[in-house]
Amino acid sequence: MKPSTSKTLLLLICTLSYVIQLARASAGDRSISFQKCLYSCKLQNCRSSGVDDVPAVRDNTIPQTLSLSLRLTRWTCADDCAYWCMHQLTDEAITQGKPILQYYGKWPFWRALGMQEPASVFFSLMNLWVHARGYRSVEGRVPDTHPVKMYLLLWSVVNVNAWICSAVFHVRDKPMTEKLDYFSAALVFVVAFYTVVSRFFFVGRPSRRTLYKSWTCICIIVYISHVSYLYLLPRFDYTYNIIFNLIIGLLHNFLWLLYSLPQSFTIIRRFPPSPMPGDYRPRCAWKAALSVSLTMGAMSLELLDFPPIGRVLDAHALWHAATAPIAELWYEFLIEDALDDGWKVGRL
Repeated sequence: MKPSTSKTLLLLICTLSYVIQLARASAGDRSISFQKCLYSCKLQNCRSSGVDDVPAVRDNTIPQTLSLSLRLTRWTCADDCAYWCMHQLTDEAITQGKPILQYYGKWPFWRALGMQEPASVFFSLMNLWVHARGYRSVEGRVPDTHPVKMYLLLWSVVNVNAWICSAVFHVRDKPMTEKLDYFSAALVFVVAFYTVVSRFFFVGRPSRRTLYKSWTCICIIVYISHVSYLYLLPRFDYTYNIIFNLIIGLLHNFLWLLYSLPQSFTIIRRFPPSPMPGDYRPRCAWKAALSVSLTMGAMSLELLDFPPIGRVLDAHALWHAATAPIAELWYEFLIEDALDDGWKVGRL
């Protein structure tokens, strides 16, 4: 890796880590004004779940007048008080021209039907629909005998799972829904990297069967170790998680960029041994570079981290919105690549 590339990667990692720390170190919920508002609201409106508990001190207070949608999404009276106090103080900050603060690591969002971040939920479901449709396209257009079909279907399935977890997480941010969201996203990165390495170096090469099995075991062990490390820690290591995903994502993108290079570049063979010359370049190769570039551009939205527009649309929601059309383009490329004449159909 060139020194300039290493410095850029290091800078990106440090920037993402800094943004995560800022998000977690929210001043809003620690402010005296918020704590006073929360205590007063819980004292007046909530009934403690314990007989001898001091009212409004415990967080597991029993909801008394919450709507059905809030009860179904597991809001408590204490949660509801925190929500209204957050927006009351945000209204005051806007009126007085003060900065909008984060509360419990999140910007203030208007909820809808119990959903904490309705825009992110909507865009997560939109991505879910794109990948479900992509699965059907792969199933219908790629022959069952094609050696990469099972990889494409696997990638679709883990993405469907990831966007379901993402939608659930944005409905209600709880420790378990957060972990499911992060773990399912990491699985997408691992499977994507596993797939691209298998596609370039193992598919259609029976002599490398042992190496392929070893590669499969390595990916499984890496993912299990990653999840175990994050799950067993007393506190979730956000910095490590983003670095893990970033490195695997960059390696995945790098291989597809090599695939899309002009015909004169033969750093890697784009297809397993076939009647095509080693420098054969499919006509759809440019779509790989475009998809990778758009994905990296969409990820940069996470660095913006601005207060949500109208308390609905933030940078994270925009990132989810951007990934849906990119996924459409990516499925189009993957299917065209699978149907390209450069393939000599065979199995590992």
